[in-house]
Amino acid sequence: MDAIVLLREDHKTVEKLFKRFEKTGDDDLAERRAIVDEVIEELTVHAWIEEQVFYPAAREAVPETTDHILESIEEHHAVVWMLSELKDMDASDERFKAKMSVLAENVRHHVEEEEQDWFPDVRKAMGRKRLTELGDRLEGEKKRAPRDPLAVPSAASA
Repeated sequence: MDAIVLLREDHKTVEKLFKRFEKTGDDDLAERRAIVDEVIEELTVHAWIEEQVFYPAAREAVPETTDHILESIEEHHAVVWMLSELKDMDASDERFKAKMSVLAENVRHHVEEEEQDWFPDVRKAMGRKRLTELGDRLEGEKKRAPRDPLAVPSAASA
């Protein structure tokens, strides 16, 4: 699978989880907790594969993306930190819903920048064959990626 297609599918998966969370009522604590646990795993794996595989390849293929990639890594740092806080937070905590809302805003901003500002340049520079090879590598990394946000290097160095 094409690497950018794979990353966009991850983005869609997380967006669906955010929308599910936003539809929950204040009494749906177990459902909220379950959704947040899914978000934590999805975003932790996603950040890992982007930072370990995709970003270095994109930076090499399109050196002009360096500033975007460095900003993306910093955005990951903030997101992964929020994930680590949500991981240990009780769903009944008055800040739980607010923290999830801020997380969703940050992730949506990050996704928009990636998909609109620099993914097209990476697609043009790499071409279909290279993106497919990279996508296969991303798939493999997903299997071994950490599920705990504190295991992601950008969060562990906080």
